[in-house]
Amino acid sequence: MSRFAAAFRDRPGGEHETARPATAVHALRPTNPGRSVTRRAAAVGAIAVLLAGAGASADAAADTVHDNPVVSGAVVNSGHDVIVGITHNVVFPVTVTGSDDSGLSFVDVDLKGPHGGFYTTDASCETATACTTSFTVNAHPAPGSDDPVDLANANAGTWSVDALADANDGDSVFAPGVGSFRLKRAALVTVNASPEPVAKGALITVTGKLVRANWDTYRYAGYAGQAVKLQFRAKGSSTYTTMATVHTSSTGTLRTTVKAVKDGYWRWQFIGTGTTGPAKAAGDYVDVRP
Repeated sequence: MSRFAAAFRDRPGGEHETARPATAVHALRPTNPGRSVTRRAAAVGAIAVLLAGAGASADAAADTVHDNPVVSGAVVNSGHDVIVGITHNVVFPVTVTGSDDSGLSFVDVDLKGPHGGFYTTDASCETATACTTSFTVNAHPAPGSDDPVDLANANAGTWSVDALADANDGDSVFAPGVGSFRLKRAALVTVNASPEPVAKGALITVTGKLVRANWDTYRYAGYAGQAVKLQFRAKGSSTYTTMATVHTSSTGTLRTTVKAVKDGYWRWQFIGTGTTGPAKAAGDYVDVRP
């Protein structure tokens, strides 16, 4: 199970908001809470022993370096962004790869994000060169509780991966920054095209609204000032074409007019940002009559 801690913050006031308790850190308990600390202490101790023996022969030093495990990288969520809304837990894998002459046996993985975002967990390695574990993240209180074990808006963005890998022969290596990924707030967009039906050559008004998850209030809120594409797919076609780009208002609303030419579907598409995931509406069909 993953464990999370975030930097202390006060939630803004409002009738739908929950005040954060005075505790600075909340954590989901890992399978073995002390293992990460113990492993890091062991790694530091091992480094101290190596330094104390710096006068050993060059051949012995070379053998020690050769025997150390190596962490070559980490892949999060199969290379995709992790996108979190406000109602459901999101579970995603992290695979750490590496090598050792005795094979890898165990790995501790830390995820570190903006403004003190932190998750940690550990796992046994499924092969001699790969270790996969999973993390659970959320942006809502635990069911039946007001315990805010969750993400904050400030935690959205680029996260890094640190790994402490153990080999079967007892050697360990700590590898900071072996991977990275984007943790993003979920977005939604709606569309409405009218009138329906419409005479050919007349104007169609296309409206909608872009919202994104607010991890501080557990609600979706309008996303202002964002470029959103208006797209059209003709009846019988499977391809959407961008017809215009419109920016959202201060409340996230969208509105534009287009000329009715042929039957087809209209939708809004948002490509996302560094902190917010993409969104697209289901097409709204408009019947164009001669």
